[in-house]
Amino acid sequence: YGYSTADPLALVLWEAQFGDFANGAQVIIDNFIVASYEKWGLPNSVVLLLPHGYEGQGPEHSSARLERFLILCAEDNIQVCNVSTPSQYFHLLRRQIKQNFQKPLVIMTPKSMLRLPEAKSPKENFISCKFEELLDDEIIQNKNVIKKFILTSGKVFYDLAKYRIKNKIEDTAIIRIEQFYPFNKTKLNEILKSYPNTEKVIWLQEEPKNMGAWNFLNVRIKELLSEKQKLLCVSRPEGASPAVGSGKLSNQQQVNLIKQAFSV
Repeated sequence: YGYSTADPLALVLWEAQFGDFANGAQVIIDNFIVASYEKWGLPNSVVLLLPHGYEGQGPEHSSARLERFLILCAEDNIQVCNVSTPSQYFHLLRRQIKQNFQKPLVIMTPKSMLRLPEAKSPKENFISCKFEELLDDEIIQNKNVIKKFILTSGKVFYDLAKYRIKNKIEDTAIIRIEQFYPFNKTKLNEILKSYPNTEKVIWLQEEPKNMGAWNFLNVRIKELLSEKQKLLCVSRPEGASPAVGSGKLSNQQQVNLIKQAFSV
């Protein structure tokens, strides 16, 4: 935080070994990083890289507590993202240093995507593209046949895409929210409207229902839906702990999540 306020031209990144370890930095986050501009007119552009993703490693190594950052979002004070491709990550960091204002940036960074073959980008995407706050479904050729719309974020997208191909599901689109805040309501509305026959909109998250982005997104998405559209949440059940202690149980929960997203 000190480096980022002292040198506005530097790209300063702080990474937690596991996102949960940001718990110990909560006092600095709450009192300085997200509020210093409003309190003292002092901008900063520090980047927090917080490994986040339900990979069966237990309660202390699963959640970077996305929900805590989302309740701190107001007055365009911070940026909160969960990107799903290398080019998106590249352009997000590039935007952080090139934009003409200083804002802290919080990125959920699943460790498993470092080794995931599907999480790749062609070189053209690094050269000619820019950061996209939402990613529409690239493989849908006829949007009129889509009945279900799954909204999600981060690494779980790849589990959904794999399941859809394996089970030859053709009536479901999968849309990725790459930036939670500032929330691009206009862009999401455009994407929603481009699927005219959608009846169900599913928000899928890996976190328990009382955590993650559900409480932040619930009202924002509902405002965009027509009377005929239903909004549903698919998540792990509510819990006091961010994750179960058993890797086997966690993996089974993940399998159930993906099935439920396509069956509700």
